[in-house]
Amino acid sequence: METKEAIIITIINQKGGVGKSTTAVNLAAALGELGKAVLLVDLDPQGNSTSGFGVEKAGELLCVYDGLINEVPAESIIIRQVVEKVDLMPATINLAGAEVELMNEYAREHRLAELLRPTRGYYDYILVDCPPSLGQLTINGLTAANYLIIPIQCEFYALEGLTKLLETEKIVKTRINKDLEIMGVLMTMYDSRTSLAKQVVAEVQEHFGDKVFETMVPRTVRLAEAPSFGKSILSYDNKGKGAQAYRDLAKEVIHRG
Repeated sequence: METKEAIIITIINQKGGVGKSTTAVNLAAALGELGKAVLLVDLDPQGNSTSGFGVEKAGELLCVYDGLINEVPAESIIIRQVVEKVDLMPATINLAGAEVELMNEYAREHRLAELLRPTRGYYDYILVDCPPSLGQLTINGLTAANYLIIPIQCEFYALEGLTKLLETEKIVKTRINKDLEIMGVLMTMYDSRTSLAKQVVAEVQEHFGDKVFETMVPRTVRLAEAPSFGKSILSYDNKGKGAQAYRDLAKEVIHRG
């Protein structure tokens, strides 16, 4: 009988374009490469984590929406072995309707946690890729999580909007999920040649201290290209800087979690 219980890590930032889905896909693949059993939950109606593993977001595909709203069991939704050791709970555009429909549901904040509960004995890690907003889907991601990873792009206004995210995290921690912790802040699209990137990193480190991961994800063409081929960076450019960064991040995640 399995006695382990998966650690649930929600990847969150209400700003778009900061590398949430890139991190979800590539961290999942890197943890899988290290022999960890992983479930990636795509909670974003845009479905970037779903297409990032080459899964077609066709209308008839069962997705997270069916679990949250229609109470379809997780095992009927999960796609097995999108890469070695990694399963996927996909998103389709249907998920966009969940924001409105959840408003009228009983215990709506707990829907994702309840959907995932029967799966937790089968995985080491469950990663949740949230939409770029602080709506009902993201609240579900916060309620289900043990830890948060916050990707921040190395650009001007990197910390803009984070105040609201951190306020929301505190409210959820106080009222709904007392075990919620920030595992780490991940600097993405880092270009060591620019003084701006170094300045942003210094600012984020001043703000978050040792919560900032040592690993910084570089800005590379290969990382940007990989999703259009439906591949993780580990499959697309195995020896490149991006792949190495996500391997290093996976080791840090294991160490911190």
